Amino acid sequence: MGFSVSGSAAVIFVAAFIGFGMFYSATANSFERVNDAREDQRDQLLDQQNTDISLVSATWNASGSENLVVTVDNTGSETLSVEATDLLVDNDYQAGYDTTVDTDPSTDIWASQERLEITVTSLSSQPDRVKVVTEYGIAETMVVS
Repeated sequence: MGFSVSGSAAVIFVAAFIGFGMFYSATANSFERVNDAREDQRDQLLDQQNTDISLVSATWNASGSENLVVTVDNTGSETLSVEATDLLVDNDYQAGYDTTVDTDPSTDIWASQERLEITVTSLSSQPDRVKVVTEYGIAETMVVS
């Protein structure tokens, strides 16, 4: 066996080693990202399973000021964000309403067993239905009285 055969075998071996190293790096990073995504999905599913709300009331013009007041209890074990909680009135997304959690209008934390009160002042007529949706997609609907 001459030098040319040994040299070419060494070049092929080094090229195969480098190629395998590049392939391994790419696949290891991809598998790590997939595993991280699956873990995030499991965490989100657990948060969703631990979330539950109960609409207590949805009243229109109870104080004579043509306001819609929606009262919701956090009956799950998950702490929710007030800002990430959405309100739909007659299938229209609402923004700019006032919120109060257990008499505290400045908090964004809606802990378990606490009551959220939403006051909408921008409506011109009595709505029929309201829907409250949490950050994890858990929703409750109620007819306005």
